[in-house]
Order: sequence, then structure tokens, then C-alpha cells
Amino acid sequence: MDKNAFALTPPMGWNSYDYYDTAVTEERVKANADFMAKRLKPFGWEYVVVDIAWYAYGVGTQRDRFQYLPFGDIELDEYSRAVPCPDRFPSSKGGKGFKPLADYVHGLGLKFGIHIMRGIPRIAAHSRGALLGPGGGKSALTADEIADPASICAWNPDMYGLFPDAPGAREYYESLFALYAGWGVDFVKCDDICRMDAPSSKKEIELLQEAVQKCGRPIVLSLSPGPARIEEAWHYAKYSNMWRITDDMWDNWPHLRNMFDRCELWQRHVGEGSWPDCDMLPLGTVGKGFGAERKTLLSAAEQKTLMTLWCVFRSPLMLGAELTLLDGETLSLLTNPAVLRLVTHGRNPRQVERAADRAVWLSEDAEDGSAYLAAFNLGEEAGTYAPSGYALEALDAALDRAREASRALGHAAAHAASWTDLWTGETVGGKGKSPPAGPPADVELEAHGARLFKITRA
Repeated sequence: MDKNAFALTPPMGWNSYDYYDTAVTEERVKANADFMAKRLKPFGWEYVVVDIAWYAYGVGTQRDRFQYLPFGDIELDEYSRAVPCPDRFPSSKGGKGFKPLADYVHGLGLKFGIHIMRGIPRIAAHSRGALLGPGGGKSALTADEIADPASICAWNPDMYGLFPDAPGAREYYESLFALYAGWGVDFVKCDDICRMDAPSSKKEIELLQEAVQKCGRPIVLSLSPGPARIEEAWHYAKYSNMWRITDDMWDNWPHLRNMFDRCELWQRHVGEGSWPDCDMLPLGTVGKGFGAERKTLLSAAEQKTLMTLWCVFRSPLMLGAELTLLDGETLSLLTNPAVLRLVTHGRNPRQVERAADRAVWLSEDAEDGSAYLAAFNLGEEAGTYAPSGYALEALDAALDRAREASRALGHAAAHAASWTDLWTGETVGGKGKSPPAGPPADVELEAHGARLFKITRA
């Protein structure tokens, strides 16, 4: 199977973590899936992802002390593989795993995903748990023989990493993905691996992708947490579909402003089937599982900046909010087809201007021969922006490339010269020009705000 064909465009969906932390339930996953199918699916949102600790008992019972219970009880099958906790996912009883829930999600026309930790459950190693043999049935090896007791996640106590070259290690990962394929999983987010904190992480990434290739199902592989290592860009692109370029992204301006540096660093590595990931969108209502349910702390201008940057950069889009609590303003940010088109049809995203108080990004649309310009105010005061000569030269070159690519694809490029603000739908341009054929003389920008333009020309 061609790995890159699993995610030809950046994945878009919902992840349970930002609202539920470790404590999401089957009922709430279904409620969010129902909402997505009804309100978001028409705009390209399709993945429903159950995040961390779905196998664990007692989650959240000591949240004032521990995010993850030290040496807590988890649900395992007979071959040392974590399976859903039946207390929270009752349809998993009787060895059904996530298949009933995945079937429900698929029945809505959506795709189903799960989070996993790198390695093998520590409790399985301590009890010398059985492994699935390569031909089916019990292996002669046991879990303690492939687990590396020195390879422990710094923030989660559930797993040991593997000795990746040990007999049985490759087969263990293959048994995991065979199980997930049988459940109908379409997306796997593997944690404690992207930063390559453990010496074995790089090799374990390779084993994960090999297991995807052998399982017979196209499963998108997402690596977490970041920041990813830029010197390993080729490795991420070869062995995964998306990888986190930041640590957890939360709803505050310093985190958001920092993403301009990270996107600039990774802009040359955005490509079909392999996507640098800016992390989840902390919009709407988040934080319940952390004991601090709140509306996002990002201002309206900052929310628009976040969506504009993620879309022009072509990051995967994963919502972390409780979807059933989304308000109209947030929904309007998430369902603007002209803006979301940058995710699916943009190409060659790049930053062409950067100063302490501003950033400017360009992208191209090969299908209709247009280009996009995103202007950001990173400063603390409202102001205006006029495209510089350098930015306009880069824009002209982008339009030339887009028009040529459009012709090569057999598409007819748009001919009416215009600058259209994609957030408002207004056509703007230089003073006295009707229809506008040149750039706006001055673009008004709120503090921490953004404007996004689609440019076509005759």
C-alpha cells in the first residue's frame, strides 16, 4: 500500500483530549460523532479520534494529583494488547474491542481513530504476558522479552518501550495493527515517539509503519508529541502521515505566536500524504477533564489568526472542543468553505515576510490558477498593512505557477482580476479600481488579527 495515499490532503476531524482529557466515554464519542456528521461533515471534517487512556480504569479519580494513575489497572486481551475499558466503552465487552463503536462512526459516513502509547503495557511485561505468534496462536516469547525496562515515558506510566531489534518486537506491533484493522480503525495517533526522546523511538516509528503496511487496511499514522526534530524531517515523511511540530498547543497568545516560528521552520516539508502538524485547535469549549471547563481564552481575532495560519500552512485540523457546545461564531470559523479550500487545494505554502509585529504567507491553488495571501498582525496594537514590493513579486510568481499548473491539469483558470477577503467575502482592491485589479492600499488588521485574500487575475 502507498502510505501517502492514506492522507492525500491534511486530515480533518475531532479528538477527545482537549475537553475530556483521559475520561471520554462511548456515549460522548457517539454524541460528538453525531454532531460532526450533521454539522461539519459537509465541510470536510471526517475523523473521530478517541484519545489517551481508553484502556484504563479509574481515570480522573485522582485528577488533583495525577493525570495518569501510577500503575493503574488497564484492560488487556490474552496477547498483552490494550483493549477498551468496558466501564466506559460497554460495547467492547465480549472481546469486541472498538469494532462496534467504529461501525457506528462508519455508519455516519465518518472515519474512526484511536490514540496509543509507544511500546507494550508495563503490567504485561511484569506478568510475563503472552504474545501472539506470527502464525496465530500463542508465541513462545513473552512480553518481558521484548519490553525495555529502561525505556519509560517521562509523563505517562502505562508502557515500556520495546527493544526494536529483539525477536518478537516487530511481530508485537504487527499484532496491534492487525487488531486495529479488525476493529475498523482508520487513524492511529502514537504518542511518546515523535520527539524521539528514547533511543529506540526512530526504529519503533519504522516498525509502526511496517505494521500498517502489513495489516491490510489504510490507517493514517500520526506521531506525537512534538516538537518534532527538523533534522529528521525525511524520516517522519517516509514513515508517517503527520507529525507534531509543537508540544501541546493551548488557548493562549504565546503558544499561538510561537507557531509562526515553527511553521516557518517546517514549511518546506509540507507534502501530499505527509503533513507537519500544528496540533489541535483549542477553540470552542475545552478543559472539562482537566477540571477547568472554559470557553477558549483566545480572542475572536486570535481564533481567526489560528484558523488562517493552520489553513494556509496546510496543517491537519483536529478540533479538541466538545462539539455539541459549539456556538455560532465558532461554527462559522470551522465551516467557511473558501478558507478550508486552502487545506485541500493549497500548495507551496511559505512565509514571505516576517517582522516582530507582522507575518505574511502565500499559497497557490493549482486547480483554479489563483493564489492566496495571508497577512497577520503579531503586535499589540491595531494597524494597517500594505503589501511590500517583495511580497507582490512573490505573489506574481505564485500566480504564474498556479496558472501554469491549472493549465497542465486541464482546468480553466479564473479570469476576473480581484482580491477577495475570504473571511468576509468582500472584494477589495486599490483605491478607484473597479473591478479591483491591484492590491489593497492599506489592509486594516486588529491586534493579533489576520486577513486572508484570494487573488485572481486576467
